[in-house]
Amino acid sequence: MFTHLYDRTLSLSRQRRTALAILLGALSALALPPWYFVPLVIPSFAGLLWLLDAAAQSPRPRRAAFVTAWLFGAGHFVVGVHWIVEPFLVNAARHGWLIPFALAGMAGGLALFPALAGLVTALLTRRFALAGVARALTFAALWVLLEWVRSWLFTGFPWNLMGYVWAATPEVMQAAAFAGIFGISLLTVVAGAMPAVLGSGSGRGMSSVVAVLLFTVAMPAAIWAGGAMRLDSAPVYDPNDTTAMVPGVRLRLVQANIPQRQKWQPQLRAGHLQRHIALSQQASSNPPTHVIWPETAAPFFLASDAVVRAAVATAVPRDGVLITGAPRRSSETGDAQFWNAAHGITGDSQIVASYDKAHLVPFGEYVPLRGVLPLDKLVPGQGDFTAGAGRQTIAFPGLPSVSPLICYEAIFPGAAARSDDRPGWLLNLTNDAWFGTFAGPQQHFAIASTRAVEEGLPLVRAANTGISAIVDPYGRPVAMLGLGVEGVIDSGLPRALEAATPFARWGNAIPAGLLAMVTLLIVLLRVGQSPPGRVTGDSP
Repeated sequence: MFTHLYDRTLSLSRQRRTALAILLGALSALALPPWYFVPLVIPSFAGLLWLLDAAAQSPRPRRAAFVTAWLFGAGHFVVGVHWIVEPFLVNAARHGWLIPFALAGMAGGLALFPALAGLVTALLTRRFALAGVARALTFAALWVLLEWVRSWLFTGFPWNLMGYVWAATPEVMQAAAFAGIFGISLLTVVAGAMPAVLGSGSGRGMSSVVAVLLFTVAMPAAIWAGGAMRLDSAPVYDPNDTTAMVPGVRLRLVQANIPQRQKWQPQLRAGHLQRHIALSQQASSNPPTHVIWPETAAPFFLASDAVVRAAVATAVPRDGVLITGAPRRSSETGDAQFWNAAHGITGDSQIVASYDKAHLVPFGEYVPLRGVLPLDKLVPGQGDFTAGAGRQTIAFPGLPSVSPLICYEAIFPGAAARSDDRPGWLLNLTNDAWFGTFAGPQQHFAIASTRAVEEGLPLVRAANTGISAIVDPYGRPVAMLGLGVEGVIDSGLPRALEAATPFARWGNAIPAGLLAMVTLLIVLLRVGQSPPGRVTGDSP
């Protein structure tokens, strides 16, 4: 059957190969949150490798390989990040015309990373006569290497890394504590690509079947079993049981569910603030010690507005602290600077600690090359935001030290907390109303929750329209409010793991080591091959 499908793929016309590449890319995105059709990684990546074989037969094989993988990537990212249109709909009269350019530009630009993986795979295949298992491993290693490049190039956008297909499978996600999300991505792409060896001429034999059983079945099963054992020995974090919680801490997360179209309307801002205050003051049999509001929940410059700060202070628990997101501006005259900040406020309306967002969203909070591009940022207000000083561990009274993460700062693996000043928890304040009501917020929550597993730290997440949650250091939600719900979460704060995880200590050096091991395996497999014959395909 595999041989027949492989031969059919090679005989497809160029138009049908184009359509198939886009379709396979779209299917691969459906393995990610919020769909989680994980088995689709197998036909997607195995099919892409077969299409690269077909590209090798074209008169210009390098160009064909690049285009084929780019089409796959375009289909993948159009489906995976289709929510990018949502911010442009908030003020459609002003920004709606940009929607086609935003979606095409985002998907097309991100597709360059799969395109490079396909091109380099084709080049190495031709240069070193790679085949079978070695070729599948080469492609997987390149895919993950370019995911890592995507995480920092042009400020980075590590959204929907392939490892997140397991975000709804906590057993597999435990591997993030050791190898990070890039390590899980490597596992995923290897498992998806390996069945491609069953169709190609060099892979039609029992050794190919063994390779598929090992890499596609046994390896993920072993990772799952190891994660299940880890979870079996993990404590149970009950929001109302203090056994595994930080003593003396009772959190209240406020989710006011304010639509983005209304959030910054001047005549509504006071009402939005009052809604947060009213939710914070709801009676409870077990009153909170600390209240947490989302990103920019207070749509005023709290640091310089004593009147509004006094109003916020009415929602502060007795002898406690309220943590809220709010914009901040410099007190200097002339060209003011603006920050996206988080403040801790006490009952006497004093700000006791603050954090300024360090990793800003391009075109959302600032415009790159502002002097060249005739565009304005999506977030209301004059001028660009200024980046903060960087990752910090700060302390609020009555709480363990914390690493604040505002909005999409939580998507960067290895950058959630300082390894030299380990906090007791992660705090993610966000306004996912920008991302719509479906895939975007769910993907963001899955991504942010992975930071808890990697760091061995609980994650407290307050989101304007959802998903707000308290996540334990194993990545499991302890309490949660879904999308589009107004309400509060009352819960204790889970304890951090006593010892830092291997990933928290070594960061992305661990997945880099895994890539080096895969590279060594490829070399060993190549050395063990018989002398290569000529690879199909003419020079471009």
